[in-house]
Parts: sequence; C-alpha cells; structure tokens
Amino acid sequence: MSNNDVLFESSIPELPLLGRGKVRDIYSIDDDRLLIVTTDRLSAYDVVMPDPIPGKGRVLTQISLFWFRMMADIIDNQLTDLTVDDVVKDPETREQLRGRSLVVKRLKPLPIEAVVRGYLIGSGWRDYLETGQVCGIDLPEGLKLAQKLPQPLFTPASKAAAGDHDENISFDAVVDLIGEKLAQRVRDVSIQIYERAAAYALERGIIIADTKFEFGLDEEGRLHIIDEALTPDSSRFWPVDGYEVGISPPSYDKQFVRDYLDTLDWDKTAPGPELPADVLQQTGDKYREALKRMTGS
Repeated sequence: MSNNDVLFESSIPELPLLGRGKVRDIYSIDDDRLLIVTTDRLSAYDVVMPDPIPGKGRVLTQISLFWFRMMADIIDNQLTDLTVDDVVKDPETREQLRGRSLVVKRLKPLPIEAVVRGYLIGSGWRDYLETGQVCGIDLPEGLKLAQKLPQPLFTPASKAAAGDHDENISFDAVVDLIGEKLAQRVRDVSIQIYERAAAYALERGIIIADTKFEFGLDEEGRLHIIDEALTPDSSRFWPVDGYEVGISPPSYDKQFVRDYLDTLDWDKTAPGPELPADVLQQTGDKYREALKRMTGS
C-alpha cells in the first residue's frame, strides 16, 4: 500500500486551514467555497485514535457522494462542480487528496446533529432502559436491544465542542435553537432520507440501524445536507444475516473498534490507545465491504 493510500493529517500550504475535525480537515478556497479533506483518522468515544485506517477517507467520500446524489430530489447538498484538481496547484498534493476531497459550498451549519433511529441501540437503548423514552419520545414497554422501532424516530443531539460528547436533546430544544419551521423541515427531511436509504440498503443485505446528518443554510436560507451522509462513521450498518433481536449485532462500521476498546483498561479520554494491526485491517475491510455492498464499486 503506497503512502498515497494513508493520510492521517493533510497539509495544503497554498490554502488557509480553517480547522481539523475528528476526521475532516477544512480549508478555505474563497468566500463561497471550502475544500473538505476526509482523512484516515478514526475517532471512537469522541477521541481520535493515534493510528489511521488506510483508505478510510476515500471510502467515506465515495459513500457520501453516492447518497448525496441519490437524495438530490429530496434536499440540496453541499457539492459544487469543482474538484480538487481545480483548486490545488501542487501535483503531489493533488494526487494525495484525489478521491478523498470535496469542493463544497460555504454554508452556515445548524447547531444540531440530526439523528434518525430505526432500531433501539446505543445511547437510545440506554435512554430507554432508564426512562422508557428516547429523546423525550415515549416508547412501548418491553422492547429489546436492537429491536426495530415501530417507526423511525428523529432523535436530535446538540453539537459538542471537540473532545466533549454530543448530548441527546428533545425536539422542543431544537425548536428553541433554530425555530419551529426549520426544525420541522430538518426532522421531515432526515426521516425521508433515512427511509429511502434503509429500504435501498435492505435489498443489499444491510440494515441501517441509525444515522446522523448535518445540515447548513445558504444566504437565501435554503437547507442543504452537509458534512457526510450515511457512512460507516455516521451510521450503524448491520448485515441482515447476522441480525438478531436481543444482541448487539455485528456491524460494518467502527463498532468493531469500539468493541475492541471496551476490552481495554482505558477511560475513554484522550489520548487514545494504539490499535493492533489486525484491528486496523479488519476495520478497513468492513468499511470497504460496506462501500461495495451499497454502491457496487
């Protein structure tokens, strides 16, 4: 595997760096556009691990592009007609960034994560055990771990500062943050995207248990889907043939890494522990299999 297949941190001297997220590096192109580079960094429990997953950034970028295009009739997206070749002059840098970079519109992000849950798992399951609710929504008694919900739920979260954990919030809290009309639009669009994607994935042997979206507004106030869409980083993908109610199913996402981390004596704060080569390899394989199953590529 060449060095071009592994990118822990990007460097583009000719463009101003605006910030590094857990996985993405963001550069300014001009007043209207940004360059988003998806690195091979992996975060788990909101901590960036010291070891990259080779090729992961390209897989995430290709999966997001696939879904952005599929959902274009439902919602505008962040994409532009430009590529990294149009905005980066240095040929070596371009080569490293190709396939893992998007030139996107500069939009104003909403201060929430739009989470949709089709199945009861993760923090939703923990909420349910404690309160019988998820994000303030009452659920029937007696549901089991990983059970399909009666219908998909919009269960938003507040965006945490780097290093902090996102907090589940109620729909009323979203209304307080962004107003009722926009909150309803985000909820309806999120559920619509999830339902279409979940039906498509199911035909390909994958259950999308839950996912999170991010949205932004342009200067006219039009809603756009931004960041990433329905990737193994932002979703739980379960193979249909490994699914069973009452157990945490095997998955095509970073749950594999979380499960490994849960076997360690690690307090879930930075710095993250080094990951063994076989865990990195198997995680990368799971991401690539998700891409192949979803997109055929």
